[in-house]
Amino acid sequence: MISFETYWFFFLAPLPWLIYLWLPAVNDQSPALRVPFTDDLKSIAQQRSYKSGSSKIYMFLLSLMWLCLLAAVNRPITTGEAIQLPTEARDMMLAVDISGSMEERDMIINSKSVRRIDTVKYVLSDFTDRRSGDRVGLILFADQAYLQVPLTYDLQTVKQLLNEAQLGFAGQKTAIGDAIGLSIKRLIERPNESRTLILLTDGANNAGNVAPLDAAKLAAENGIKIYTVAIGADAITERSFFGNRTRNPSRDLDENTLKSIAEQTGGQFFRAKNTEDLKGIYSELDKLEPVDQDAQFYRPTQQLFYIPLGIALSIAVLLLLLNITIQLKRKLLDRKTLGAQSQ
Repeated sequence: MISFETYWFFFLAPLPWLIYLWLPAVNDQSPALRVPFTDDLKSIAQQRSYKSGSSKIYMFLLSLMWLCLLAAVNRPITTGEAIQLPTEARDMMLAVDISGSMEERDMIINSKSVRRIDTVKYVLSDFTDRRSGDRVGLILFADQAYLQVPLTYDLQTVKQLLNEAQLGFAGQKTAIGDAIGLSIKRLIERPNESRTLILLTDGANNAGNVAPLDAAKLAAENGIKIYTVAIGADAITERSFFGNRTRNPSRDLDENTLKSIAEQTGGQFFRAKNTEDLKGIYSELDKLEPVDQDAQFYRPTQQLFYIPLGIALSIAVLLLLLNITIQLKRKLLDRKTLGAQSQ
């Protein structure tokens, strides 16, 4: 079934006719702007020698183009049949650390050294693809926590906004407690059995207004399970002028706090030292038991504004070609007339 998101733009349909009827014609023929092709424009504007039938077709095409533009502005949509969503599903928030330390290149994808955040995007994209029927939300945090996507069935939007996340957008530090607090605010309205938070970080809480363990206590009181994922290699070897040296890029990682958060809320702590570890962790998270929910339905919709807009543009091109053809014919006729007169 085809409908429109709005209809009031159709009230503008008689506007061109009213302007033609009420506003007087402009008699001043002086050009407002001189351009190299002014004479050509005058020639086009002065073309009034249409036959009656051609004039009617011309006006019909102009009217049709105007109505198509109005239809496009009113945004036509088509609505499909109602589709029942799965009654067994999960509600989970993903809280992803985008602090400056996620810039560290201690992960490997396809034999190439990549940043931690790139590994997270790579693995979470596949994880999100497998969430069909689940409601997923996204929180990004650094100095502060921001809700990027509320709980939604639109998994493609979750993936897109995660892949578009930029380091430094929310600062350089890590506010784990604030991320948990914001997740609680978004999950508290969901059924007790389906409140799940997956929190991924590579550091320790050094920003924000809420202590992580205090936030975990509040989450436990509200039946929210928190699965914490600590990412970062234990050691990497770097070349320098004095030879190879080994350093620990995860020296600031607070594993004890992340373990306490998971234990306190009935979740689980995971340690991802490389890309394969992270893939395995999210494979384990796939096994989280879905929860029975009330049946919900939605009707898929598709935007159709491009159809009337395309018709309007096609008519505009057709009218332009018509004007050019008439102009060429007039010039050719003028040349023949001048040639006949010279003879």
